[in-house]
Amino acid sequence: MEHRLISAVETALGWRGADLLGKDFARGSLDDTILAARILTPNRLLDMAMRRSLSRPQLRCFREGNEIHPATYFTDEVSPRGQSIPMVNMRRLNGLLRQGATLILDQANVFDPTMEVVCRAMQWWSRERVQINLYLTTNDAAGFDLHWDDHDVMIVQLAGEKEWEVRGASRKVPMYRDADPNSDPSEEIVWSGVMKTGDVMHIPRGYWHKATRCGSGSGQSLHMTFGIAKRTGVSWLSWLADWSREQEIFRHDLDQWNGAGYQALTEAAARLIRERTPADYLAAYEQETTAARHVPFLDIFGPLDSVVCVTHFRPKIQENGEAVDIVASGKKLTFMAKALPALRLLLSGKPVNLVRAARMVGADVAEVAEILVEEEVCAPLTPELSSGYTGLVTNAVC
Repeated sequence: MEHRLISAVETALGWRGADLLGKDFARGSLDDTILAARILTPNRLLDMAMRRSLSRPQLRCFREGNEIHPATYFTDEVSPRGQSIPMVNMRRLNGLLRQGATLILDQANVFDPTMEVVCRAMQWWSRERVQINLYLTTNDAAGFDLHWDDHDVMIVQLAGEKEWEVRGASRKVPMYRDADPNSDPSEEIVWSGVMKTGDVMHIPRGYWHKATRCGSGSGQSLHMTFGIAKRTGVSWLSWLADWSREQEIFRHDLDQWNGAGYQALTEAAARLIRERTPADYLAAYEQETTAARHVPFLDIFGPLDSVVCVTHFRPKIQENGEAVDIVASGKKLTFMAKALPALRLLLSGKPVNLVRAARMVGADVAEVAEILVEEEVCAPLTPELSSGYTGLVTNAVC
């Protein structure tokens, strides 16, 4: 899937692909700053908060580096039947933002179609799981104090300005669950300065950083953070542990009085390591990921007219003589070879109108699309989901 923002981020950082992800600090600016407003504005973020029943830790508010108690800006809306639903009290939130505060919405890709689409594009690009968090800071307010993240982050400044300080890592590739607490910040300042609308920054895992608007006076800052959790050697070993359950020798109790029996166990472990390599794990991680959240297709609502691929990662298309295998979302689907043009179109990650697609690759595309939708590889392109692609991802057929 070719997404305008992903391409623009690559250009800004001088990258060609995701191979530099997690390697070194990088910074640049989008050529088209108007793109930032198309992705999200502060008012659209507040609209998301207003229309949904959110709660901590999904939505949090900070002032002077400290979290504000949710009761300050959440209230229970009571329906005529007495049902209580927690909602953001927009009047109170307005007061906090006027005073100066930081509002954080985690996993914005769950709530907004534009966020969903760009998150999926980032996953296809990086071949890693991605989460989008949003940070709105108003007036003279601070963000988090100096800290490090256990994942790589890609930051896009969508509106306003914010001052940053980025330091190097004090422990190489630290982890959330680690042998060292990694609590002493590095003294090495990699970069400090102001992120302005359209600026992009990549901070590798373990790099210390902080951001603030303290001393900036009136104004605002909105940035989105792609949290990109790359897999590690520990991830591979955890995967091997799951596979070990298939073999009886690993399911036996460890006998404290028969140490000689450990030889067979260690030999079995060595065989398992040889049989299931890190490359096998990386491939399985992508292919076995479960289906993404999507609106189901119900023919009682009308015919299937447009679809789009919604897998977390790009589906694998494997030509096999007279057949074509599709591997995605933990499934392997087999089609006749003549379906290949339709499959390439439908699995491109771009919206596909089936009437126009039929003129391009044949009438069978509708039947193939129905199968892919039923198997949850593709989903109906609802007007809401379509809005997330408009102007950002070109249609597969026009």
